Amino acid sequence: MREEEKKRISLRMKTFFKKRWVFPSLYLVIAALLIAGIVWYQTTEDNNATKDQGQQQSADNSSREPSVEVNTALETVKLPLENPDEAVIKQKFYDKNVSQKEQEAALVVYNNTYYPNTGIDIGVKDGKSFDVTAALSGKVTNIQEDALLGNVIEIEHEKGIVTQYQSVKDIQVKEGENVKQGQVIGKAGNSVFNEKAGVHVHFEIRKNNTPLNPEQYLNKTVQ
Repeated sequence: MREEEKKRISLRMKTFFKKRWVFPSLYLVIAALLIAGIVWYQTTEDNNATKDQGQQQSADNSSREPSVEVNTALETVKLPLENPDEAVIKQKFYDKNVSQKEQEAALVVYNNTYYPNTGIDIGVKDGKSFDVTAALSGKVTNIQEDALLGNVIEIEHEKGIVTQYQSVKDIQVKEGENVKQGQVIGKAGNSVFNEKAGVHVHFEIRKNNTPLNPEQYLNKTVQ
């Protein structure tokens, strides 16, 4: 009985494969499977390549971004005017560690009262107004119209550093604006608080709200 069944099955298979449409159909099925496999492989490779490219771009971007911060951190303090050779320090920073004569010269007299100078007062040789520039790159955080001090601009930098510019007129920046070192922020003017200085800009450097002597940090980084 089993041999008869085997013969029947063998006969059916032979009959099946003798039909003209069988082999072309098989070829089509095999070809379709091959094409599907190739498409799947290419899609997988493309996805992997896109993923790798995205990771590479992300790595490139992350390696580029810190360079801006590093360059900013390496900036050295510059006098806040376009031509430092024309600068005249009209009044120095009050320093407790200098001679009594130098300390007295750094006192600002206003309304019969003596005030220690918390910055330096800068003019130019011809006594005229001049463009005031940012001593360091940073963000403008405060602008005050002050009749006594002659208007004030504050720029915030890294590591708790703030530069302040007083006696400024024709202000050319706004609060919240990012400025670059050397960018013009206004013009030197006069102040009621220090009339003796004439046309000047009062320049301060503060770290965590403590005034520093700007002359000690010229062409240096503030740590």
